[in-house]
Amino acid sequence: MKATLLVSLFILLSSSGWAQRILVDKSAFAVTKAVIYIDSHEPELVKTAATLLQQDIEQVTGKKIPIVTAISSNYKNVIAIGTLQQSSFIKQLASQRKINTSAIDKKWEASLVQTITNPAPGITHTLLIAGNDRRGAAYGVFELSKQMGISPWHWWADVPVVHQKELFINEKINLTDAPNVKYRGLFINDEAPALSGWTKEKFGGFNHLFYEKFFELVLRLKGNYIWPAMWGNAFYADDSLNIKAADKYGIVIGTSHHEPLMRAHDEWRRVGGGPWNYETNKEKLQQFWRDGIKRATNEKIVSVGMRGDGDAPMSRETATALLEQIVTDQRAIINEVTGKPATETPQLWALYKEVQDYYDKGMRVPDDVTLLLSDDNWGNLRKLPRLDEKPRKGGYGIYYHFDYVGGPRNYKWLNTNPLPRIWEQMHLAWEYNVRDIWIVNVGDIKPMEFPISFFLDYAWNPKKIDADQLTAYTEHWAADQFGKSHANDIARLLANYGKYNARRKPELLDANTYSLASGEWKTVVDAYKELLIKAESINNELTEMYKDAYFQLVLHPIKACSNLNEMYYTVALNKQAYVNKWKETNQYADKVNELYVKDSLITLAYHRLNKGKWNHLMSQTHIGYTYWQQPNQQKIPTVQYLSPDSAVGSRPKTTPVQPAKHGISIDADHYTKAVTTGGISWKVLPDHGRTGSAITPFPVTASEQKPGGNAPHLEYEIVTDKAGECSINAYFSPTLNLFRDENGLQYAMSVDDEIPQLLSLNKEDKTSDKGIWNKWVSENIIIKSTTHKIATAGKHTVKFWMVNPGVVLQKLVLDFGGLEQSYLGPEETVKQ
Repeated sequence: MKATLLVSLFILLSSSGWAQRILVDKSAFAVTKAVIYIDSHEPELVKTAATLLQQDIEQVTGKKIPIVTAISSNYKNVIAIGTLQQSSFIKQLASQRKINTSAIDKKWEASLVQTITNPAPGITHTLLIAGNDRRGAAYGVFELSKQMGISPWHWWADVPVVHQKELFINEKINLTDAPNVKYRGLFINDEAPALSGWTKEKFGGFNHLFYEKFFELVLRLKGNYIWPAMWGNAFYADDSLNIKAADKYGIVIGTSHHEPLMRAHDEWRRVGGGPWNYETNKEKLQQFWRDGIKRATNEKIVSVGMRGDGDAPMSRETATALLEQIVTDQRAIINEVTGKPATETPQLWALYKEVQDYYDKGMRVPDDVTLLLSDDNWGNLRKLPRLDEKPRKGGYGIYYHFDYVGGPRNYKWLNTNPLPRIWEQMHLAWEYNVRDIWIVNVGDIKPMEFPISFFLDYAWNPKKIDADQLTAYTEHWAADQFGKSHANDIARLLANYGKYNARRKPELLDANTYSLASGEWKTVVDAYKELLIKAESINNELTEMYKDAYFQLVLHPIKACSNLNEMYYTVALNKQAYVNKWKETNQYADKVNELYVKDSLITLAYHRLNKGKWNHLMSQTHIGYTYWQQPNQQKIPTVQYLSPDSAVGSRPKTTPVQPAKHGISIDADHYTKAVTTGGISWKVLPDHGRTGSAITPFPVTASEQKPGGNAPHLEYEIVTDKAGECSINAYFSPTLNLFRDENGLQYAMSVDDEIPQLLSLNKEDKTSDKGIWNKWVSENIIIKSTTHKIATAGKHTVKFWMVNPGVVLQKLVLDFGGLEQSYLGPEETVKQ
């Protein structure tokens, strides 16, 4: 492949903010004719980045260029990598005013990438990659690697490298960049049995050999922060080289929300510390924490506070005063051990689950501690700071989830996180000034490659990716992994399977999920099959080098989820046939058995990829749940058989799904008129929702509005064939009570000129494992109903009024009585 084709693949505007091409067809100098220069005094990370760049260039071109630590006239072309503080060459260029470093000086993780002609005697060209700090330099290096064709997922998903004879540096490059969110991280969690089994086989456990691979991935994705694996694991205790690996790769280490002062919870079991109770075991806990701070000499964010033993809630009797005293004592330990004021050590307090209740009831921590807000474990933010709140020195963060163990059901197996929903929720966080820490629970890492990329890209620069750019982002991501020729089609596959899986997590599926009678089950299964046909067609057209990566990132999840949905659909058919004594009963039962076996064969195919490189990573059980916790082994769904002589007929031929009878269904973005006043507009969120797109008032920081008159609202013209009472069911994304207002987030509904009816979307929000929240997250929807009088048959106008921002409408369904119930609601009716 020629270098010009490489350019066509990698000149796309990077979502992380890089607006110029570092590589071009032919310009300043050839990469293979250069040397890589780093000052010998640079931090270990800069040296590591230089070595990785050398390896990347060799993978692309087959040529290994030298790394040198001194500038010489013998080198005509130089790739110079370094920090403003340590590189003598960068200091020389700055003093000679050949570069201007003011744009990155003292700016967190900022990078300068610039080409310089005749920078020093004997040197013709230099590509300068300078960082204000060690990570800034590394991010500049990895942007170059990415434009060379090295995907961050090259090792982690077998994304191939397209070989080039030569690479050329743009002679007019001059750019700067820096992240917008300060700490951007991944949390390995819920890692058994899949990731834990894999690491034991391939590395001997969660040791430095594993973490070096993981840290490199995080860096290439421009993250900087992790919470290590914690199910029976202890980052600092299990391998003394783990901490050295963190420094080598410049990764900031934290511990999870319930592991204070850099101690893994499993260590408490190992030391036999006794009760995890500060009132009765204060001295042992303090010594335990003191030892943790002494050991963690690396760059870190220290979790403070305390939850119950093993991530359990604290007792109901726990007093706020005690929890505040715990934080005070922990900060005294930090001060004592570091010899510096506690304010100089980054800390966070995670408002997770019941801890948020303590905060809402008045518990406070010092102003320099970052308040780590949380979602509800299902991707719905629970709390945001109000815009009028006094700024905190420590700021705010978000702990988000792509994976979860807990009620109403574990979801660990595959990606169920569509980008439009991630964007919508994290956009709220950004706009409400939650900008200090974004960390996401990624479970076993591997099934979440696509949303991980997006989460970290969006954290790097939320201003560069709008909701209507998510399709382009997905296409660019697909091109980076598989080349441009199939990128658009692959992007549609990625988007659709994420959307379909989010309707109901695979672990929550059963034969009763979708309506069989209405044809909804068949429609769902047919949609998955259509994806699978397209995915397999692309697979057949891809060159061999892409197929392992394609199976992992695209084909496997589609194949597995298509099979799973068909299995449960067939169980439903079997039950129906058995009740009616149709002769197809046994045929359906046999088909269920076949599909159940096929599930394990799909997993086996994954485990055999690339000579077993990914063995164990799809070992997560996902069939046979009976309550929130996973079954130890999968179990085939129960099916019924008829004796051959008891069948009395055959199943009638199915008819196509009909538009909603006795009702009107309207996708939210198909409005007739949008009324925008007071600086408030209506923004369509493409492909956001269970079936179509969604719509929400913008900006998300807008003030509360009073419905009526010319206030912001949407109008939907309808035509009815009769007068009478009508229910309007409004389908919303399951947004929670973000500001803990007693009324929750509100909206209003009216028909024609009636007074708008004011409703709360979520004042019932308790975010517990029981009650209405259970239903909201299981079904990934909130449905609210209002009743209206339709005075006459004919044309009418339904009006949806904004009251609070953050309300995301997916569809409206008008029910005139007798509307058939289904999981997704009726398909959109033909416009009248």
